Amino acid sequence: QVQLVESGGGLVQAGGSLRLSCALSGGHLNDYAMAWFRQDPGKEREVTAVVNWNGLTSYYADSVKGRFTITRDNAENTVSLEMNNQKPEDTAIYFCAAGPGYRSADYYTTAGRYDYWGQGTQVTVSS
Repeated sequence: QVQLVESGGGLVQAGGSLRLSCALSGGHLNDYAMAWFRQDPGKEREVTAVVNWNGLTSYYADSVKGRFTITRDNAENTVSLEMNNQKPEDTAIYFCAAGPGYRSADYYTTAGRYDYWGQGTQVTVSS
């Protein structure tokens, strides 16, 4: 059974940086597109960044383009999200997700494409 475990959340001031990591166990990372979603209480979960199975294509929500970078290491079964120049509106619970298949990243922009989810990690950006 595939499991995803996130780490790296925390509190940061506006303009600062955080790096989230997600480790996959029970499977092979290169069988999955990987994504980071985020969710505020009372709101729907929204896609933040996606990388396809081999890392050659990626997708970013408009709200994070130019500030966030998603990377993956298939040999280590890990995916990361580097978040720079953070804003208070980035405050949310961030979830790592794995979606099976080998399509380009823009195929995987909705939650329904994903079979496995991590437990989430809180990111709080203070103004």
